[in-house]
Amino acid sequence: MEKLDELLESLKRRELVKKEDDRKNCIFWILAIVGAVAVIAGIAYAVYRYMTPDYLDDFDDDFDDDFEDEDEDSEEPEETEAEEKPVEEEKAEAASEEKAEAEEK
Repeated sequence: MEKLDELLESLKRRELVKKEDDRKNCIFWILAIVGAVAVIAGIAYAVYRYMTPDYLDDFDDDFDDDFEDEDEDSEEPEETEAEEKPVEEEKAEAASEEKAEAEEK
């Protein structure tokens, strides 16, 4: 009878150990599947980034060209105004000098 009790206890222990192993095995498979999905997603993203053209470079070039054109357009009127002011001042100075000379005579 003792041997039979020992045999039953050993079977119960094996069943408990087997259940624990099944739980560990299940967790292992779940983690393996999640890891595989993450690897596949990483590869897909890398291929996407490699295959997609870089539109930002074209945008930056166009933006820089447009910005430079605006700078050139806005600088041109300022330069002409700056050039006109001394000419007007020179004319005014010349006129005042002529009046001064006329008054002296």
